[in-house]
Amino acid sequence: MTDEELYRRYLDGDESGLPELMERYGDALTLYIDGYLADIHEAEDLMIEVFSYLLTKQPRIRDGGLRAYLYKAARHMALRHKSKRRPAFSLEELSEEPEAETLIEEVVKSRERSRILHLCMGRLHADYREALYLTCFEGLSYEEAAEVMKKNVKQITNMVYRGKQSLRELLKKEGITHAE
Repeated sequence: MTDEELYRRYLDGDESGLPELMERYGDALTLYIDGYLADIHEAEDLMIEVFSYLLTKQPRIRDGGLRAYLYKAARHMALRHKSKRRPAFSLEELSEEPEAETLIEEVVKSRERSRILHLCMGRLHADYREALYLTCFEGLSYEEAAEVMKKNVKQITNMVYRGKQSLRELLKKEGITHAE
């Protein structure tokens, strides 16, 4: 069932569409918002506000446009609530244990690569970072990303291209030479 069908189902009084939509987009929207706020708990609260806004305002959404609408609303709310606080470390990371069959060296390498990627993404121009995140990590089309960022498709294409170039250079400086 499409996103729009679930949404229409909810608008018609069948509340079973809401949990499905939240399951499809809740985690991804939370991570997207967390990219702005660097506070996962606040990001979770804003994700719920995105769905609350959608359900209380009940905007008309064109076919194929619900996903972009959710990200656009999430971006708007995150920018309004943006916080500069950044935690020095996460207590959650201290409690994580690798699976028994996973070699500790691989876990360390993987975490280090993720840390370097996160660090390098943070050094990118904000527009490049957001365009890359939406298209590469969240799988939005260039058209959807353009709608979310209030840009045109050509601008998104350029931002993704330049963002990838910049990211490759930053990763090379950090010792990662095989970045795609």
